[in-house]
Amino acid sequence: MEIDPDEGWLREARRVPSPNCDARPAGADITLMVVHGISLPPGEYGGGWIDDLFCNRLDPGAHPYFREISALQVSSHLLIRRDGELVQYVPFSKRAWHAGDSCFDGRSACNDFSIGIELEGQDTEPYTARQYEQLAAVMQALVATYPGLSLDRVAGHCDISPGRKTDPGPAFDWQLLQARLGGDVA
Repeated sequence: MEIDPDEGWLREARRVPSPNCDARPAGADITLMVVHGISLPPGEYGGGWIDDLFCNRLDPGAHPYFREISALQVSSHLLIRRDGELVQYVPFSKRAWHAGDSCFDGRSACNDFSIGIELEGQDTEPYTARQYEQLAAVMQALVATYPGLSLDRVAGHCDISPGRKTDPGPAFDWQLLQARLGGDVA
């Protein structure tokens, strides 16, 4: 995997630029990778609903759940679909709006200093082998590109927003990710 360090795009990813991003605060080095889980509608996979959510074009009439979330302005840097397809919404150099109210190592506003990686899935269903392969490869490329990152600076959304978020959930296999990375994961 290769990341263009100037532009912040993963060369292997399909680009779907989201308007839901902005500049990182001055001096905010990228020092954290956050793993998320998402499926739209909940429990369903495939289709363009995640792209639509992150690009502010989710049709509230297409599914009852969409009425609750269609007005949200959210994004993530990257999505790894169940088949391993990579979709990038925000350049890594910019701040994506993925973490919300969050804290890691006593530092709040995790969007300022993190990269958000969504896995297509849900808390209680195992993620696919291909997703773990792609996640490990992406994380290794990120660590090689951004000096503030390391493989021990990884958290789930549930870890940075406890009580508010549960993803990637108990079905996410942190030990498998660690084995794929060949090292320690927080």
